[in-house]
Amino acid sequence: MGEEAPPSSPPATMLYVDGCPGCAMEQRKQMSKSIPYKELFFVAITSIATGKYQLHAPYNSRQYVLSALPISALFPFLYFMIEDLQVAKKEEDIGLYAGFLGASYFVGRFFASFFWGVVADRIGRKPIIIFSVVSVVIFNTLFGLSVKYWMAITTRLILGALNGMLAPIKAYSIEVCIPEHQALGLSIVSTGWGIGLVLGPSIGGYFARPSLQYPNIFSEKSVFGRFPYLLPCLCISMFSIVVLVTCIWLPETLHKHKNIDNEVEMSSDSRTSRTEDVHPNKSLYKNWPLISSIISYSIFTFHDTAYSEIFSLWVVSDKKYGGLSFSSKEVGQVLAISGVGLLVYQLFFYRSVHKILGSINSCRISSVSTIVLSIPLLAAFPFMTHLSGYRLGLSLYLATIAKALLGPQSQRGAANGLSTTAMSFFKAIGPAGAGILFSWAQKRQDAAFLPGDKIIFFILNVVQFIGLALMFKPFLALPEYNAYFLKWILVRSKKEKKNDDAEEGMD
Repeated sequence: MGEEAPPSSPPATMLYVDGCPGCAMEQRKQMSKSIPYKELFFVAITSIATGKYQLHAPYNSRQYVLSALPISALFPFLYFMIEDLQVAKKEEDIGLYAGFLGASYFVGRFFASFFWGVVADRIGRKPIIIFSVVSVVIFNTLFGLSVKYWMAITTRLILGALNGMLAPIKAYSIEVCIPEHQALGLSIVSTGWGIGLVLGPSIGGYFARPSLQYPNIFSEKSVFGRFPYLLPCLCISMFSIVVLVTCIWLPETLHKHKNIDNEVEMSSDSRTSRTEDVHPNKSLYKNWPLISSIISYSIFTFHDTAYSEIFSLWVVSDKKYGGLSFSSKEVGQVLAISGVGLLVYQLFFYRSVHKILGSINSCRISSVSTIVLSIPLLAAFPFMTHLSGYRLGLSLYLATIAKALLGPQSQRGAANGLSTTAMSFFKAIGPAGAGILFSWAQKRQDAAFLPGDKIIFFILNVVQFIGLALMFKPFLALPEYNAYFLKWILVRSKKEKKNDDAEEGMD
């Protein structure tokens, strides 16, 4: 008995409403099915400056770089900033306060991300993107002017809360590209994030405390001497102003009219409406394939932010506590080089790996690789204290590059609002938990079991193992209709292409 095809229906007539930006975008995509280079360029620039690891928006690769800069630029000088703010009574407590400061951005984003997604559906994507860029310009500059711990943590909290970029960007990833180009769009977003991971640590490492690093140029009495962390924040804010100007050319994609008719309803991705028809009344929270993928992704998100926080604190801490006594410039160099490794992988290898293995298998293999290879790397970090000079630099560069490349790709298919909220929550508890753990570890240098920093990297390895376990059944489930549905979509797309070719031949 042959496989039954989904019930056929007459093709819907595409009707467009004058003055609707969403309809205008649909017309543009129908008339030109080529890669939207101009839009992807705007997206790439904005990606560098505003607020995710990752995530999924072809149109906003630039927003993702903007998203990466305020986050990644902080790590090279976070330890020194807490030290200069004189909030920690003992050196061992610096990690505790650094953890809460690093987490404050994600706490703000956790409480506001779903709200911004709803607002973007009401008033449009472009206004939210512009507002988010403006918030980076203002509050990132105020963060650089912080002279008290409460001011620093408040400005970071507000910056995260007002940066509503994530949900609109994810919506853009569907709305500005035809399905054939969405994979390219996703890689552009990841590339934008990778560029941010290179530029951010470099800006933070080379421009923090300029009066100490470049005394011949900046004096202690200058504005950058009195505010030692203003210069890197100002550089990011200036870049954000450039991004703000380019946002003028970002087209709106939201439909501004009421539903005319079910047939006239236009979706930028035909797969969305078809998918919703499979289980129309099923609760989002009862969709276990969705929930399991979000939980798995959140565990890796937690590990990633905790690792970034701990690594940045460990390399700058004093050698008597098991650290490496690095300067902010040296931290920036190490993090930037690891970002280059990740960027090269995204540009030249990721699409091929994903095409061959698919999303789930590539995540699983990456997770296994993480356990097999990354655990020895993390375990070796504490023993690098005994190295010096070029041997230490080479070892650390190779280890951090490998660590970056072994990180699993974020999983696709989670609902934007729920996944963003979960991601922000785990990104918030990651730095806070890492800071508490780091301070506790520095106070147990003479412990019998895994003394000092060794316990930190052991716990990170345990988190990686948990993430690996969650990548397999029975925990991680796939939709039952997934394989059949994708096959049906492939058949439909081939038929539509034949029809288009026939129409062109008649013309």
